[in-house]
Amino acid sequence: MGARESDHDGGRGGFRPERPDPAERPWLDPTLAPRQRAEALVAAMTLDEKIAQLHGSMETIDIYGLAAQVTSAEEMEALAAQIEVQRHVAGIERLGIPRFRITNGPVGVGMGDGTPSPPATSLPMTIGLAAGFDPDLATAYGDIIGAETATLGQHVLEGPGVCLHRTPIAGRNFEYFSEDPYLSGVMGVAVTRAIQAHGVIAMGKHYVVNDQEYERFRTNVEVDEAVLREMYLLPFEMLVKDGDIAAIMSAYNRIRGVYATEYRHTLHDVLRRDWGFQGYVQSDFWSCRSCAASLAAGMDHEMPDAKWLNETNVKAALHDTSLEIQTVDRALVRRFTQMFRFGQFERPYAPGTIDAKAHGALARRIGGQIAVLLKNDDGVLPLSTDVGDIVVIGQAEFVDHACLGGGGSSKVDPLYTVPPVDGLRDVLADLGGSSRVSKVTVARDLGNLDEARRAAAAADAVVLMAGLVATEGADQPDANMLHGQNAMIDALLGINPRTVVVLKDSNPVLMPWIEKAPAMLEAWNQGSEDGHVVADLLFGVVNPSGKVPTTYMADQGDSLYAGRPERYPGTDEGEGFPTIRYSEGLRVGYRWFQTEGIRPLFGFGFGLSYTTFEVSHVAVDAATTDGATPVTVSATVTNTGAVAGAEVVQVYLGIPVVGQPPKRLVGFRKVHLEPGESRSVSIVLDPGATHHPFGVWSESAHAFVVEPGEYIVHVGTSADDTPHALTVTAP
Repeated sequence: MGARESDHDGGRGGFRPERPDPAERPWLDPTLAPRQRAEALVAAMTLDEKIAQLHGSMETIDIYGLAAQVTSAEEMEALAAQIEVQRHVAGIERLGIPRFRITNGPVGVGMGDGTPSPPATSLPMTIGLAAGFDPDLATAYGDIIGAETATLGQHVLEGPGVCLHRTPIAGRNFEYFSEDPYLSGVMGVAVTRAIQAHGVIAMGKHYVVNDQEYERFRTNVEVDEAVLREMYLLPFEMLVKDGDIAAIMSAYNRIRGVYATEYRHTLHDVLRRDWGFQGYVQSDFWSCRSCAASLAAGMDHEMPDAKWLNETNVKAALHDTSLEIQTVDRALVRRFTQMFRFGQFERPYAPGTIDAKAHGALARRIGGQIAVLLKNDDGVLPLSTDVGDIVVIGQAEFVDHACLGGGGSSKVDPLYTVPPVDGLRDVLADLGGSSRVSKVTVARDLGNLDEARRAAAAADAVVLMAGLVATEGADQPDANMLHGQNAMIDALLGINPRTVVVLKDSNPVLMPWIEKAPAMLEAWNQGSEDGHVVADLLFGVVNPSGKVPTTYMADQGDSLYAGRPERYPGTDEGEGFPTIRYSEGLRVGYRWFQTEGIRPLFGFGFGLSYTTFEVSHVAVDAATTDGATPVTVSATVTNTGAVAGAEVVQVYLGIPVVGQPPKRLVGFRKVHLEPGESRSVSIVLDPGATHHPFGVWSESAHAFVVEPGEYIVHVGTSADDTPHALTVTAP
């Protein structure tokens, strides 16, 4: 019996499989192993059918010419609207191959297969999720994404993204977690597992060193192997080994002079030989640059079109033997294996309805746990619900609408939104408060600043909302907020002593006005539930417990690339394209600031609370390590304040090897405590773990090794606040 076209697919190649005849089509027998089914399917395909499955089905366009026009978030949005992407691979009815549907992530179900893309829950940006320092939150986050991807009938979610925040101005930092590889890996693994639990393929991206948007189609990155392994590859290694991720997306940029989609070292030697990856590699959209070279290097699937892996090119390459048919088969077997693994051949296309209310409530809970209290002089926060007249002041993007976050292909079309004033009024009503809320929207040219000043003076409390919405396709010129917002905040601070600055950022920002601000809350780009989340935090319904996942510098000159154009944005070394040299080595983020002795504005892991905590009784269970046996760090955390809250115990390790930074994050645990409550926590440092807490990369051993010496275990509540130090010796 053959498979027939699905009644729910509008004739577009989706299939509702009938009972297969194993003799005719054994690959449709679900009792067989996924790889066995994939091999049988590929063996039955004609060459033309194989070529048709190597690529997406979108009509080829001049993406490079269009992308060259992008210099702002607005232009990126216009470009995304212009490209009506059909994110799919056409099905083949003869073989029972369904239409393969792909949707973007990683901040919710973004641009997917269909025009327009279906609405979904707009979640907080991934940088904010990382601030939660809690893999359980990441699991809940991934569960929303996985459930909605499955409900909408999609097969692949392009995420999580685990590139690092090497610079604070990179356009896609909002899609990535952190400047720290371990934190990024832990959170990415939790998101991956949750997505794939719904029968959806998760796709880690962008592999690798795609840490900037500037000239992303042309840039070459030069990086030492030890730095690559210990920093930039590490979260991907965790996705593969701990998350069992099904797919990896290869990046746009060059690596050591070779495009990432053609770089055999990362696609084969590292990914498959060293890590044992069994999934498939998809190109980022239009990042494929060749036919034979990319397939031979280990790229398996071109998206979104057939610019390179088309019938003409593939047949010509097979004819001149620059490409082997076995390589084509290998690529297809890898992808089909994952489709069979997740039951995607058996699943009919029957899009359902997202439970917007339930997922919105969960997004609201996540949002409250990731906000970072940066400053709270004299206990300005939380505000009383009976404080009186509250005026919300800021530019339209932050006070008139829910701040949905970063621009580009990952942007979510929200099912609904909660604007700031609506959220404040809702929460006040729920709490029975008597305060009244009004709003002044400040023009981008600050032309009505006097109106805002008068409103601030007349109010009983002022909430200044400002921020930064970054975008795919363009890095920021610097770390300042746009459209004169620093001048706006500076002009409005000092008028009313009960003033709170609420930042809604997708990147760390400079704060030249900080000394004048009594209270500051980093809420991030929150998504649909923005208004409710911020109100919950302001009125103390939720006690903020987030921690800074990427260092906030005090001055632009403090960055690792200040005065060093070869580090960013790169220099033309006579090859006709920019080369960025990661000559800072391992000194990225807090490692840079600590090595250079630079005091940050807010350091990695920092975050205040409406209560206070004490970390005591810190110990390790062994004074020596053989380099293989786990070491357990224990501590007691006590809530010494008057309200319930959460603290994050953070463990850093000082590695006794020349060239290593003072500390690297190797463990953390978030602890929720009632007033006066104490709890013991244990954090295991396993030398054999995939993040190699004690390890450094050895070229001679071609492995991570534990060198002899004294390892300093630093325990505290941020990278700059680790008062407890213990020694573990490796002989």
